[in-house]
Amino acid sequence: MENFILIFHFLIAVVLIGLILIQQGKGAEAGASFGSGASQTVFGSSGSWNFFSRMTAILSTIFFVTSISLAVIAKNKTVVDSVLLPELEVIPVEPALETDLPAVENTVEELEIPQ
Repeated sequence: MENFILIFHFLIAVVLIGLILIQQGKGAEAGASFGSGASQTVFGSSGSWNFFSRMTAILSTIFFVTSISLAVIAKNKTVVDSVLLPELEVIPVEPALETDLPAVENTVEELEIPQ
């Protein structure tokens, strides 16, 4: 079922991209008023706005539904094992090693701050 939804999701994405790429922008209709003959289209004198906008809305809705269904399927298949998340181990603290650095013996309260 997941593979079917994934293939359908991919096909809808490709068709949606193609549909968006063949649409004309808003400025493309201005040339029809100057006699370029662009108003005579395959989709009639009303233009292709209704057809393309309706198909884009339908395909984008299907795309979002398949996206959500794939996310739900992926969430339901996720299993967290205790093997992957071991309990925290207690690391024994060893005493500090001898260093050449001098030890700080005064605490913050004991330091005198000039005013």
